[in-house]
Parts: sequence; structure tokens; C-alpha cells
Amino acid sequence: MTDYSMFMPGYSIGGRVYEKIPQICAPYGKTAVVIGGKKAMAAAKSALEAGIDGTDIKITAYKWFGGECSYENVDKNAADEDIRAADMIFAVGGGKATDTAKCVGERLNKPVFSFPTIASNCACCTSVSIMYDSESVFLEPHFFERPPVHAFVNTQIIAQSPSKYLWAGMGDTYAKHFEAYVSSRGEETEHFIALGVEASGMCVKPILRWGKKALEDNRQKRNSYELEQVILAICITTGIVSVLLTRDHTPDYNSGIAHAVFYALTSFEEIEKNHLHGEVVAFGVLMLLLCDKDYEAFERIYSFNKSVGLPVSVEDIGISADEFRGLFDTIPNMSDVRHYPYKISAEMLNEALDYLNKFNEGKVCL
Repeated sequence: MTDYSMFMPGYSIGGRVYEKIPQICAPYGKTAVVIGGKKAMAAAKSALEAGIDGTDIKITAYKWFGGECSYENVDKNAADEDIRAADMIFAVGGGKATDTAKCVGERLNKPVFSFPTIASNCACCTSVSIMYDSESVFLEPHFFERPPVHAFVNTQIIAQSPSKYLWAGMGDTYAKHFEAYVSSRGEETEHFIALGVEASGMCVKPILRWGKKALEDNRQKRNSYELEQVILAICITTGIVSVLLTRDHTPDYNSGIAHAVFYALTSFEEIEKNHLHGEVVAFGVLMLLLCDKDYEAFERIYSFNKSVGLPVSVEDIGISADEFRGLFDTIPNMSDVRHYPYKISAEMLNEALDYLNKFNEGKVCL
């Protein structure tokens, strides 16, 4: 047993959380530079500046992150004199903007505070960035010792955001539970892994309970209790689970078939151009559950997907069955499934897809 430390993210949630910026950020300096997406910075700017108005905290510049979470964009931002001069980095936007800003913070040894403007993933609270190349093809997870110091989750801003991000975020969120649960099956794990697996149940329960109502509220630009609960599941619970499961800086317990399916599918231009991460992962969860022969959970997730319009077939994400089968020799060799209670094989994936196709055709039922 070796000594280790855990660094958990702090968070504030609500419609007026930016008012807490001075109190929470003051110990870390007086100047902050914003790194984010263009639309995200525009959506958050007035509320951000109102939150620090009349205080010692000043935003010195707003910087576009570059459009992709790549090492090239991290290098560009880390060389920017305005960013180098600031005491703190405010990461504003979705997953790729936030992940880029986290890498820049690590490179420059600056504290990072996150400000998610959409609820599509848990990047605002995690100690990992998902890196892509300049062609938007997945490269690797890049791990840190610490997550952002604090996440300011403004539910009023997220309620005004396009609902497609919450829609996709729900798929990415419930995947966390099933991947952690299967990857740790039958093991005597470290405390932090066991805690993460147990906590992952809160990644799926709120989604199935409140997800449909939350999505409708988001579509109506309505900040509601149900929306807040789903935002908490997507942004906070999943982030905390990720921090616990990746303490050893591997994806062994933090990933699985669902994400292996997604990363393999990024080789298709259709996926990167026309589909969201969590949307494709939601399809991957169906494959995971069928490979695991967990037909009860499959039926629950399939029914939920149908109720909110998440994919229930590979054709729903613009890929033919034959194109998908062409990846079945690649998926079993991906790092996401190297730590699994059984060997993933092309035959297993073929059997799962055949079952899913027959289920969609009404030829099998539970």
C-alpha cells in the first residue's frame, strides 16, 4: 500500500452562482483570463462581469480556445502573453474548451476554475482532458493530479443553451455507471475505486427519473428542479466519479465498451461532423449491455433512449451496419476495454449488433 492523495472538485450550482466568484477565487489572485468557446464566452460574459463588478477580481482578456482540444492548441494558448500574465484561468464553455483550458493551466501551473455553459459532459470537474489531433480524431486521455479548483454551474445560462447538449450529455452520464460497474466486477478494489463505482449509481438514477422532463424544460428555456438534478448528474456526479476512478491515471474503471465504440467511430467524418459525443456513447451503452447479456438494463436504457430520441440503432448515428462491423476487430484492442472481466471479441460484438437489429425489427422481445 502506497501513500496517495485525492483532490476533489468544489462546485456551486444555481442561477446566481457567479456572485460567489470573488469569495471563492480571491485566495488565488486578482486577475483572470477567460479561455473558452466563442458562443460560450458570449453567453456568459455579462453574468461573469456582473459577478465580479466592484471587487478586486478582474478579467484581463477573453481567449478562444482554438476549436479543438489538441496539444497544438494547448501550446498556442500556453504561449499567449495575456494568459501567461494572469493569476487564474477561467474555463468557459463545453468539454473541449474546458479540457483545453485545464491543460493550459497544468502547463503554466495556474489554478483553473470552470464555468460550464452547457450540460453535455463532466469536464468541468474532472482531472483528465480528452485529447484529439488536428483532424478531430481521438488521441488519448491526458491525466492531471487535480481537477479544476471549483466549478461554477450556472443553471440559468445552461437552461438557455441548446437542448441537444443536455440530450447527448444524458447518454454520456449513464454510461459512467455501466462502464464502472462492469469494469470492476468481481474485484477487490482500492477504496477510491470502490467509492467511485458505488457513487456511479447516481449517474443513471436521476437521468431515468428526471431526464425526459429536464430535456423538455431545457427546450422551453425553463430553469427547473428537474433540470438542475440532471445537470448535477451530468456535470458534478459524473465528474466526481471520474476523479475517483482515474486516480491511477488509467481508463481501466472509467471507460468500457460504450466509449470504445465512440472512439472507434470517430474515424468516420460523419460522427465528428454531425453527432455529439454523448449521443454516440448512448448507442455504445446498448452494445455494452448486450455484450454483457444484461437484458433487463438493456430494456430500461433502450426505452429511455426511445422516449427522448437518443439512438437505438447504428443507423441513427448515420453509420451503416457494415461500416460498423468493419470496426469490430479494432474495438477489442482499444485501451477502454483492456481491463474487463472478460475478453471482448469481434464475435461478441457481432452477436450484440445482430440482437439489437432483431430487437428493432420486433423479432425478439424480453
